[in-house]
Amino acid sequence: MAAVEAAGVAANFGTLLETLMFGISQLFLVPVLLAIAFLFLYAFYALGAFAWQWRQRQRQVAAAFELLDARRRMPDLSLAELEAEAVTRLEFIRIVTRVTPMLGLVATMIPMGPALRALGDGQLMDVSRSLMVAFSAVILALIASALTYWIANVRKRWYAVELLQIEREQGGGI
Repeated sequence: MAAVEAAGVAANFGTLLETLMFGISQLFLVPVLLAIAFLFLYAFYALGAFAWQWRQRQRQVAAAFELLDARRRMPDLSLAELEAEAVTRLEFIRIVTRVTPMLGLVATMIPMGPALRALGDGQLMDVSRSLMVAFSAVILALIASALTYWIANVRKRWYAVELLQIEREQGGGI
């Protein structure tokens, strides 16, 4: 008798835990969708800033060469300090590149619970709505990640070339 009661308590605890975890996970859908929307907009902002900087670099505008410009303004900056500045300038866009797909996965998985429940209940309209949210979110997240990945890598190359030029100027062309 005690074993049957213990099994019932364990089953109730398991059900309670599952319900609690499901409820908590559903609370994250709106914040995750908002984060994806923000990062998607940021990716296009970054793309515009990148295009503007690329155009300035083509025209040899000094301010477009960020590390060289910083070096001209503060000639006593060491190469290590300039490298740290380059890393700092790339930090946010690199974080966006890595975090956005993770958020897309989260935004895909959260609506799957309600979609599966609706499928079990024969509510195909609810399944469709949940899947539409899930796949739209992951698509926007992947687009944002692809754009920021490309921008971050080109800027990384730009900074490496600028640092090399600064190093050559410091070492007398060595």
